[in-house]
Order: sequence, then structure tokens, then C-alpha cells
Amino acid sequence: MPARRRKQSNAMLYTLITFVGLFIVTTTIAVIYYVEAEDKRTRLAETQNLIDDLAESKERNALGTIVGTKPISKTWLGMMVEHLDGTTSLIVGGVPETTSAEAKVNDANIKVANALKSAQEHITIADPNTTGLVKIISDLVSELNKTIEANSALQKDLNNQTAQFESTKKAYSDKEQILQSEKDKLQELVNKIQADYVDLQARLEQSTTEQVDNIRKQLDEANANLRAMEGTLLKTQAELKMTGDLMKRAQQEVRDIKPAPDHEVLAQRSDGKIILIDDHAKVVHLNIGSNQHVYRGLTFTVYDRSGSVPKDGKGKAEIEVFDVADTYCAARITESDAKKPVLLGDIVANLIWTSDKTNVFVIAGDFDLDNDGNIDENATGRIKSLIEKWGGKVVDNISVDTDFLVLGDQPQVPQQQPTFEQLELDPGAMQRYEALLQNLNQYNQLQSQAQTLWIPIFKYERFLYFIGYKGQISKAGAF
Repeated sequence: MPARRRKQSNAMLYTLITFVGLFIVTTTIAVIYYVEAEDKRTRLAETQNLIDDLAESKERNALGTIVGTKPISKTWLGMMVEHLDGTTSLIVGGVPETTSAEAKVNDANIKVANALKSAQEHITIADPNTTGLVKIISDLVSELNKTIEANSALQKDLNNQTAQFESTKKAYSDKEQILQSEKDKLQELVNKIQADYVDLQARLEQSTTEQVDNIRKQLDEANANLRAMEGTLLKTQAELKMTGDLMKRAQQEVRDIKPAPDHEVLAQRSDGKIILIDDHAKVVHLNIGSNQHVYRGLTFTVYDRSGSVPKDGKGKAEIEVFDVADTYCAARITESDAKKPVLLGDIVANLIWTSDKTNVFVIAGDFDLDNDGNIDENATGRIKSLIEKWGGKVVDNISVDTDFLVLGDQPQVPQQQPTFEQLELDPGAMQRYEALLQNLNQYNQLQSQAQTLWIPIFKYERFLYFIGYKGQISKAGAF
């Protein structure tokens, strides 16, 4: 055999031997590792059995007390792991990772510490171990509610600021309108001055002689007009004096023939009289009842039986009806004078109420209803309600059908109208001033019309006497 072929055969032999050796070594190592794995698996099973035996041993009662109820298919240790996972999930959220109990607890502690660190920016936490997460969460909820309330308060304040801004904006708009009006007036004045300037300039362009002639001519015309007006005035004054003398003589002749009528006779008419008195109960009975439209709550002033209703309306007592029959009524004495006792046959009257007609009233002026020194708002409306409650009627204007005028104090108006500076601070000042001025003019006009038409005028206090209500005004609900 050649040498070359012999060398190749030896190499193949060596290679085959090497592969066989490696196979034997690998097989041996695999067998060793398999044996060790089986041994460890066996030890694991033995350990698990040992744990199960421990869970089922004599300590079962103690574990049951610690862990709680356990399904048959699970061990006590397994239930403890589930409880730990549930508690961890409740604290940190989500499904806990498959790690040791120590890792789970550490992870939960870290996350709770971070959360508490953020919470301490809003609430004070002394010791989380003693405070408890539930208490901390409750405090956070309380703080959140406070924040919500504060936010609501801020929103309300924002709304108020917005409303104030709108009000200020309107005030500035009104001020702008006033300034624009003043500007228009100034512009008109400028235009007038400019026109006068142009006219004056045209006059200056005339010669001196022409100016003197024009002025003399205007002066002569003015003198002639003045003399004519003086003549007319003297003639008018003479006629006025003659007419006044004739009127005075005519009035005197009328008074000599027939005295002037008493235009307050209607106010001095009695409405009924007292037919029975119970002094002990302070109760009287009147000869008027529901047939004459008497009702509970109606008040009367009591006057002496031997006289008539006086001009001032003051009587000896005031009474208030509390029980009504067909032909009579019972009333309690609310105000009386011990020196002037109520007697049988005394007469009673109420200016508003009548049994056979509706009296027509007009109300004007400012009123202090309860005599506390302050003018009452809507006093006119409250007096009107009282009059209408007792069967009267209230109208706004004086006419021949008006029976009485109830007059309060004269409305007070500032001597000067608001200045431009005052209008800048209070744009509504001019409107209020004009309203007061209008009330004053209406007050004077109504009083003058009533005097012209001989309509009785009653000031507030006199009006109270005539309706038996003087003693009631200090009581709650009087108006």
C-alpha cells in the first residue's frame, strides 16, 4: 500500500476514535445531570409534602385563626399568599408580580411612602403606621371638599366681580353719553359764537355812519314798543283792579246772603252709636252690623253723644270690631281716656268706611307711618291698601268726584341740581333729582286743586284720628 493512502487511513481512524470518545463523555455528563435533576425534583416534592404536612398538622387551628376560612382545595399557606396579594393589590393597584412576600411588601411600602409624601403637601401626616391609610384618605377627601367649596366661593366672587364690571361698564357708558351730550351742547355754543362772530364781522365792515343810523333806528323802535307796552300795562292794571273790586263786593254780597258751605260736613258725619257697654270686659255693642257691611277688624273713633265729630277728629276712645251680627256688632276698646269714659248713646265714626257709598281718596306727600322720625318707603301704597281694605277707593288725580285728600309732609328737594362732578360719581343723581322735583310739583298741584274744589284735606295725624287708628300705628302689622 502506498504511503499516501496509509496516512489518510490513520487520520480517519483518529477522527473516528475522537468522535466516539466525545460521545461517551457527553452521554456520561447527560446521565449525571439527569440523575441530579431527578434527585432535586424528588427533594422538591418531599419539601412540598413536608409543607403540606405542616399545614395539616397540629398547628391547623392556629393557622385557621390567623388566615380565616380555607377552601378544601387550597392550603393555609396558599390562602395566606392570596390574602397578601389581595392586600398588596388594594394598596398599589393592579395584579402583584410573582415575587417573594418580602419584595411585595417592600414594593407596597415604597409606593405608599411616595404617595404619602405627595399627600403631605395638602394634609399633615404624623405617623402613617398609627394614622392609617383609610384615615389619610378621609382627610384627603375632606381637603378635596374644602378645595371644592373654596373653588365655588372663588367662582361666586368671580361672578360678583363680573357683575360689578358690567355695572361699572354701564356707568362709564352712561358717563360717555353725558359727556357726548355736553360735547354736543358745547358744539352748538361754538357754532352760535361763530355765527355771532361772522355777524359782528359783517357789522364791523359797515361804515360808522351806517352803524349809528341802524342803532338809532333800533333804539327808536324799542322806545315806541316800550311806550305801547306801558300803556297796555296801565290799562290792564286798571281793569284788573276794577275786576278785583267787583269780585270782592260780589263775594261779600254772597256771604251776606248765605254763609259758605262746610265742605267737611261729610267727614263729621257719625256712622253709628253705642247701644250696650261691658266696662269689665272693655267691650261695647254698636247699632250697625253685617246688613250695613260691617266686618271684623274695622275700627271707629268714639265721640261724645252730646256733641258732634270735632274738626280735629280727636275722640274719647278707639274701638275695633271683633264680632258681627246682622243688625249689631261687638267691639273691644283699644284706646280710651279714663277722664272721659265711654257712655251709652256715644257716636262712632270712620272717615273711610260708610254703609251706603264708596268714598274716593287721593294720597300725596311723604309719610312717617310709625312716627319713628324716618320717612317710610312705599307709605302711599300701604295707606292705599288700608283704605281699600275698609271699602274706600284711591285715585291719582283730584276731580269733582274726589271726597278727601290725605296729605303727608312736603317732599324735600335739594336747592341745586347735581353738578357735573356729582354726575360723574353718580350718573343716576339727575334722575332722582328730577323725580323729587316732579313729586314736589305734584304735591303742590294736588293741594291747590283740592283747595279750589273745596275738597277736605287731612294731614296724616288728623286722618288717623278720623279712622280710629291713632293707637294702632305702633303695633306690628298696622299697615
